Amino acid sequence: MKNSKRIATDRGGTFIDFVMNFDGQLRIQKALSSAENPVAAIIGGLRLLTNNDLSNTEIAHGSTVATNAILERKGARTALITTQGFRDVLFIGRQNRPDLYALQPQLPPPLIPREWCYEVPERLSFDGDILVTLDLRALDEILDALVK
Repeated sequence: MKNSKRIATDRGGTFIDFVMNFDGQLRIQKALSSAENPVAAIIGGLRLLTNNDLSNTEIAHGSTVATNAILERKGARTALITTQGFRDVLFIGRQNRPDLYALQPQLPPPLIPREWCYEVPERLSFDGDILVTLDLRALDEILDALVK
């Protein structure tokens, strides 16, 4: 579509980044993020970037807020409820090996402590068929423990 604007946004903790493609020309904008009203900050940046003309605009939005919280080890206390037999998946840690050849690697502790990792009887097949039905009573007990 002629004269269409394509904008991508990424909201981080401090800034919102905007990139606009308008008729083959790229335009970049950065705006302060707002924890109190993130939508207002995004709309304000979009209006500034487009000279207040959002007609014929496609917008793709992403956020690194959650990623930053994980990297900085900040955020809400979190528990893991997983399929029985997978409680230790965070402690196995096969995905992140900062020193590939270290014989005794020093890995950071998992984001969720083991005592907050729970497992519930259930199992699905590779294509989503139910092999073991979710044990709702066991799940309710876990949820009650989490509330306490």
